[in-house]
Amino acid sequence: MSTNFIEELKWRGKFQDCVAETEAQLQKESTAGYIGFDPTASSLHLGNFQQIVLLKRLQLAGHKPIALMGGATGRVGDPKMTGERTLLSIDEIDSFIASQKKQLEKFIEFGTGKNDAIMVNNYEWFKDFSFLDFIRDVGKHITVSYMMSKDSVQNRLETGISFTEFTYQLIQGYDFLHLYKNYNCKLQLGGSDQWGNITTGVELVRRVLGEKVYAITSSLLTKSDGTKMGKSEAGENIWLDPKQTSPYKLYQFVLNRTDDEILNLNRRFSFKGKEEIEAMEAEFKAAPHLRSIHKALGQELTTMIHSEGEYHQAIALSELLFSGDIETLKSTDYDGLKEVFGGLKQFSVSRDKLSHGIDITEFLVADTQIFPSNGQARQKLGENAISINKTKITGDYKITAHDVLHEKMILVQQGKKTYFFVELV
Repeated sequence: MSTNFIEELKWRGKFQDCVAETEAQLQKESTAGYIGFDPTASSLHLGNFQQIVLLKRLQLAGHKPIALMGGATGRVGDPKMTGERTLLSIDEIDSFIASQKKQLEKFIEFGTGKNDAIMVNNYEWFKDFSFLDFIRDVGKHITVSYMMSKDSVQNRLETGISFTEFTYQLIQGYDFLHLYKNYNCKLQLGGSDQWGNITTGVELVRRVLGEKVYAITSSLLTKSDGTKMGKSEAGENIWLDPKQTSPYKLYQFVLNRTDDEILNLNRRFSFKGKEEIEAMEAEFKAAPHLRSIHKALGQELTTMIHSEGEYHQAIALSELLFSGDIETLKSTDYDGLKEVFGGLKQFSVSRDKLSHGIDITEFLVADTQIFPSNGQARQKLGENAISINKTKITGDYKITAHDVLHEKMILVQQGKKTYFFVELV
């Protein structure tokens, strides 16, 4: 193959582990490889996006990606570190799969060509597989001691693990067996936390068919402190759906990374070549205050996940919000503000309520639900953390018609980076 896939992953800081001889297999021939996506939500998130990028890089290296939708595994759920997963309804799972399929099709080339990706749903081969047939034809090949040795099981022994979650690795293992037999798939990829489940599949293929298959895991996306990355400072997941995480929030998430984090993220997510990235890194290290990589990756990611237009809108909103200038808000026409503020969490308040003024705590809690309780609102007010239209306010403030910009809107700010758009109706 023209590109050494594993060497590329190592340089980009994405490689964690692989089964012996995997690199030789990928150098020998074009190889079909799959990643599973369990439908636990209506949208994929930034952690999933790392796996999407992995499939895309596999395709660019001349191999064939397979995106496996977990219509069956999603009904079970892989073991969490603590506690059982909440089981989803069949309707929820089907709806989530439909939404995630649309997202995957945006990033990976699907089709009928040799290296075009294909999408499959493991419910198709499990729906008619009876429990007795499964434990006879699959379960007999993997010992309980082998299954017990997996970290995903060991981590749950003290708190308890149900039979449902215990058997997840067998179900995932059978996916690999089925894909090998029916699609000549010889490679499974995934995050390093899936190593145990992935190697069960490798072992199952060996024991059932006597064939060798391969596996690669990528290192997890982490912050400088070692914790998982993929959530905003407010603790919210960074979703790929713009209705759940706006392009503005994604762009700000990238801009707010530490220097070490942004260098790591850029290598993992950027599709720029090695020479260009190394030149970017040299420029960044010479003048880190210019945040050149933050801005470049913010543009590339926002454009890739959303669109170029939404990237420019995120830039306009960032400049408007961080200008710190009330005059900018006043001088920008309402339609323009409404367009760029589309990336903010929005609320509406009845215009009639302003005639006598609205107590600021009532406004922040009862009228807009910006805060869930009066106590939390008062705390933020006491910390001098609330601004109305770029002006700090106190706890005895009243919202009146004087606070309405362009006769239609109020901009609320919490701290330095969190904004809310309130429209008068």
